[in-house]
Amino acid sequence: MDGNFIAYYRVSTKRQGDSGLGLSAQKKAVQDYLNGGAWELLAEYKDVESGKDDNRPELQRAIEHAKKARATLVIAKLDRLSRKVSFVSRLMDSGVRFVAADNPSANELTINILAAVAQEERRMIGERTRVALAEAKRRGVKLGNPNLTQARDAADAARKAKADQFADNVAPVIRQVQAAGCVTLRDIAAALNARGIKTRRGLLNWTPAGVSRVIARA
Repeated sequence: MDGNFIAYYRVSTKRQGDSGLGLSAQKKAVQDYLNGGAWELLAEYKDVESGKDDNRPELQRAIEHAKKARATLVIAKLDRLSRKVSFVSRLMDSGVRFVAADNPSANELTINILAAVAQEERRMIGERTRVALAEAKRRGVKLGNPNLTQARDAADAARKAKADQFADNVAPVIRQVQAAGCVTLRDIAAALNARGIKTRRGLLNWTPAGVSRVIARA
């Protein structure tokens, strides 16, 4: 890897910011990406903000620094920038070069697709959480009760909602690759991996069984 880089990290809570939880993993991802070659990390910036909030002063400073230094803005994961398509589009229009260490080969189209998926994921998780809480309240469940069974039920419902939402987001991409001629589950899995679409665990290791589960859920 050659050239000058500005690193940007984001943690979602004040507690994570104080403890370094999540920050060390982001730094390692950036260092692993830059490993080798004649590169220089000019500066590092960190925000402690929610992914919903695009008013992040340290990110703005990182962008301005990258512009002046003609450096590349490097992040650990795309969702560390924003989960809003409009924000990512504005950044791309600013002329600042940036790269996500977890998907360095992503082009503008891929980045916009991934940002759109992340935005829809956030919306669907919020909607399903709201519905699940309303249903629990209708059944007479006392929210916030420390009872272990209730806590386990809530955790199971959250996992199911997240899995359903992920399937809903990936299903349109699966339909696209099917329309392009990928018929078998194995072909679809290979196409998803080639497009850089990650599994629910964040890996590029789609299998026929994983594709089948997503189709069944969607």
